[in-house]
Amino acid sequence: MRVLFVTAPFKAHLYVQVPLAAAFRNAGHDVRVAAPPEMVDAIGATGLSGFPVGATVDLAPLMGEVPRLSGGSRSGPVEKPAQTEYTRENPFAELEYTAWGHRALFNHEAIFDDLVELAGDWQADLIVRDPFVLAAAVAARVTGAADVRMLFGSDTMAQIRAACYGAHGGLHRSAGLPDPVRDWLQPILESYGESFDEEIVIGQRTVVGWPPWTWRPDDVHYLPTRPLAFHGPYQVEEWMYRPPRKPRVCITHGISHRDNWFGHSNWVDTAFEAVEGLDIEVVALFNAKQLGDRTVPDNVRAVEFAPLNVLLPTCTAVVHHGGYGPMASSLEHGVPQLIVPNIDSTEKWWGPVALAKGVEEQGAGAYVADSDQLTPQLLREHIVRVVGDPGVVANAVRLSRESRNVPSPNDTVRVLEAFVAERSGARVAAAG
Repeated sequence: MRVLFVTAPFKAHLYVQVPLAAAFRNAGHDVRVAAPPEMVDAIGATGLSGFPVGATVDLAPLMGEVPRLSGGSRSGPVEKPAQTEYTRENPFAELEYTAWGHRALFNHEAIFDDLVELAGDWQADLIVRDPFVLAAAVAARVTGAADVRMLFGSDTMAQIRAACYGAHGGLHRSAGLPDPVRDWLQPILESYGESFDEEIVIGQRTVVGWPPWTWRPDDVHYLPTRPLAFHGPYQVEEWMYRPPRKPRVCITHGISHRDNWFGHSNWVDTAFEAVEGLDIEVVALFNAKQLGDRTVPDNVRAVEFAPLNVLLPTCTAVVHHGGYGPMASSLEHGVPQLIVPNIDSTEKWWGPVALAKGVEEQGAGAYVADSDQLTPQLLREHIVRVVGDPGVVANAVRLSRESRNVPSPNDTVRVLEAFVAERSGARVAAAG
């Protein structure tokens, strides 16, 4: 079987797909990964074959506007909204904004022809796509490949469309109503002799690695898959796996925030002030640009990178932004999570809010605050509480055990093999 993975231009999104892509390869399938040109080297470094499609879009200036547009830090009581709240006021405005983001940032006009040509010439049987890259859904429709989304976090599009057009919608759920996604994609589909329907947006199946205790819409055919962290090429150093003499806490803000330089700008200062003087060892994964000329506290080891699947087994807790990699590693090794999402206006659609709320409800950590409400004292209090609370550790270990019962990527490969075979059989029968 020929399986084409399509990823967005973030290493973090690529790394979400790597365990499943590797599982397909290990099962004997031919695997390719398509992405914008700037991602080809990163794909090659994973051991997979990268194919450039579309054009490079400079995301850094756009993402870098987020802290300024947020208006700075918020004062007042800490707010911890639920994922379900985000479509209550004006879901159509959210759909307009989301459609614009997908189109401007992740679906350069050249990517449609490139993906159709790549999938068609190669005769792909299955396309596994990042939910941002709707051009891959068009390619699947045009070439006849099975169309499967693979989520990196919350199911943004499904949630918004259910709020706009009703839950449990069919293929034409937005018929007769304004739909900016349809208005954008319909002319493109027509140019290939196809037409728009809900499958173009939601896919035929959706692989989800986000834990079952995080909220998601209920009208999508999900394939739960155990999240496994992939960290890219790295060199293990002895200090990373040696048991520390004091409780060790890892602090990370994620590679997308680091590489693309977006996120709340005072995060590093807040973290250092929070841990200074505590009787713990802190490993802070910040690069030189994030650190700047700051003075690093004596109890902090600041390094650009350490593989979490090596480091976290030595940790008492991890403070992170709510990303897929830290979540997967924390679940695998039963480590309590203190989650600090970026600002509310963006992170509500990326997954950290749903994860933070779920972790707190499960008693395996805390939704500390969004970055623009975080204070050193608040973070310090949470770290001290988690380091000394065996109940939180027990709950984190419980979630780790439960996670092992979720189907592995190898299991998901078998499910998708059967799905593609069933589709092929149905198409042969219909043709005959």
